[in-house]
Amino acid sequence: MATIVITGAGRGIGLALTKHYLDRGDKVYGLCRKATKELHESGAEVVEGVDVASDADNLARAMSPLSSVQIDVLINNAGVLGRDSLENPDTQSIEQQFRVNALGPLLVTQILAPHLHKGSKVAMITSRMGSMADNGSGGYYGYRMSKAALNAAGVSLARDLQPRGIAVALLHPGYVQTEMVSYGGDVSPEVSAERLIKRIDDLTLQNSGSFWHANGDNLPW
Repeated sequence: MATIVITGAGRGIGLALTKHYLDRGDKVYGLCRKATKELHESGAEVVEGVDVASDADNLARAMSPLSSVQIDVLINNAGVLGRDSLENPDTQSIEQQFRVNALGPLLVTQILAPHLHKGSKVAMITSRMGSMADNGSGGYYGYRMSKAALNAAGVSLARDLQPRGIAVALLHPGYVQTEMVSYGGDVSPEVSAERLIKRIDDLTLQNSGSFWHANGDNLPW
């Protein structure tokens, strides 16, 4: 039985990941700002009040229930999507996306790093919208910029954690039918979660720092 920690576990991809790991017999700590009924009923250990946009001190206090937990898999899943454009450059929205999508996962990983061990894995749920080479449509400045920053942080973490035997993956979940995209995706959270878990299972020190689609394709930076 592995011990899994998932941020943004209350709904969408995070909730689907939680349920899949629980079905496998793993122990899951579901971190969220405010727990949903579905998360409470899932059987996960729920840790509420975890806002990844908060400062490091508050974030550490919120995650204090994990103080004695040894983590096998840490999944930084919490994220937000803004629809800012060149015509509507909402700087407040862009800054919030940076705090949640890029800085938040870095802080969570830094705070929980002492609870990781040789063989632990860290998954950053990112997006192909953070890819420079894959950007054929423009727009979504805050989301694209914050996910590109997350990818950069993930690669640095892969290098810094490798001597401890800890692997890191940057994972695009697909265009998933969640509230974030008004349920307009082409893959269900359940299918996405199943594919993401397969990628995490396949993660090793040899492919640490890679940028993958949930379907297994390598993605360009």
